[in-house]
Amino acid sequence: MPTKITQRNSKIHGQGVFALADIKAGEDIVQYKGKLRTHDEVDDEYGGQDNGHTFLFILNDEYVIDANIGGNVARWINHGCAPNCQAFVVGSGSGDPRKDKVVIEALRDIGAGEELTYDYDIHIEGPITAQERKLWACHCGAPNCTGTMLKVGKPKKRRTLVG
Repeated sequence: MPTKITQRNSKIHGQGVFALADIKAGEDIVQYKGKLRTHDEVDDEYGGQDNGHTFLFILNDEYVIDANIGGNVARWINHGCAPNCQAFVVGSGSGDPRKDKVVIEALRDIGAGEELTYDYDIHIEGPITAQERKLWACHCGAPNCTGTMLKVGKPKKRRTLVG
């Protein structure tokens, strides 16, 4: 994947990722990288430390990508309620869950200078408390912005490809 993106300050939240050149709909933009860890390892290290900011990406039933360790620019892509990108899991052809990966793809054409966003799809059992709503506030500015990155209920199934 050629480098068409850069990290810089964002109006949405701290840092963000921006297009350096036009990106076409359906184009793979960047792989989400970091240390591969089990859910138990991540829970042991970060459990109960919600701060409204995460670099953890659930890869599959066994593993999480922890971009706090060895992460790349993809960790700075902000949540958006009307996203221009989507994240999907590419399953390994061998069926080994350690070899699955996450790729960020353009949902629509993205112009140079535009900030990249995707729906973090963070689900909780609910209901969302005022404290959680404040902690996980969304500032994407979209007309349909829900004001929070959180959703109540079970997550939708992520698009998975076998590579």
